[in-house]
Amino acid sequence: MKAAIAVLAGDGIGPEVTAESRRCLEAVGRLFGHEFELTAWPFGGAAIDAHANPLPDATLSACRAADAVLMGAIGGPKWSAPDAPLRPETGLLRLRKELGVYANLRPVKVHPALVDASTLKPEVVQDVDLIFVRELTGGIYFGDKHRDAHSARDVCVYEVGEIERVVRVAARLAQARRGRLTSIDKANVLETSRLWREVTQRLMAREFPGVHLEHMLVDAAAMHLIHRPRDFDVLVTENMFGDILTDEASMLAGSLGLLPSASLGEGRRGVYEPIHGSAPDIAGRHVANPYGAILSAALLLRHSLGLETEAATLERAVSDAFAAGALTTDLAPQGQRALSTTEAGDAVLSRLRPPT
Repeated sequence: MKAAIAVLAGDGIGPEVTAESRRCLEAVGRLFGHEFELTAWPFGGAAIDAHANPLPDATLSACRAADAVLMGAIGGPKWSAPDAPLRPETGLLRLRKELGVYANLRPVKVHPALVDASTLKPEVVQDVDLIFVRELTGGIYFGDKHRDAHSARDVCVYEVGEIERVVRVAARLAQARRGRLTSIDKANVLETSRLWREVTQRLMAREFPGVHLEHMLVDAAAMHLIHRPRDFDVLVTENMFGDILTDEASMLAGSLGLLPSASLGEGRRGVYEPIHGSAPDIAGRHVANPYGAILSAALLLRHSLGLETEAATLERAVSDAFAAGALTTDLAPQGQRALSTTEAGDAVLSRLRPPT
């Protein structure tokens, strides 16, 4: 097949890890006879410097025309001063809104070879396999904002339709997995959460009666993610709660650098990126973990291009690299040589095999 993929490498370690996910996509294309056209476009802080806009019009047009968007991390101290006129994050929020990618899928799966990489006890993290579905284009990040010398305000708003569509995505995933959905809110305090809980309860009873639904307050969810993570299957929550909880959940797997994500809407096109930040403190040192970016490329193959065999082949190569001890500095145990970013990419590429 032919596919056009817009590549938005971003800032900090973004270009380094995205280069490895790009190499893996190109290798998968060659292995299976596909033609992937990957084109780089400016985005984030780098785009502010070059174009005075974190999301230039040409970049947005390219993303709209592409079959999928492969993205790195954005931001850094250079663009984060309190009085900064432009911030990279505004480009990211606008991209999500313009492309209509309202459901952010963040799988968390603990590989057997990485059980000891977590700071939690092995018996807690072993066999963890869960997926977050985070609402991505509503809530407090997109509400009205105000700040003056005496006060600041961020308004959180959710509409029924916004809640219904993201819960449907999560419920369908639960149907295809273990049939359990946990909806996370703060309904004991927030009106938006009370609406979230009511709409979720009504929709699940009407459309997904075979899926077991559990409601959980966000503070309890944060605790149980560390206490009993194996009990979770699919978790769905609003924008800010999902942003925070998935960073916490990354510690189950051993490193923030391991987690991929897929941002999806009504069509096949999606935005794919690791969940970690731009890590400016290690940018240019070639020690960043590229596995989350490579696994994001696998999600791109699966969700936007419909290439399940190809996605599973890439995921298997990553798993085989873990099993062989091909670990970057954030994962390697003391005394073991850590791989560079490029060497980790090489470890995956050398294990790419056609299915038998």
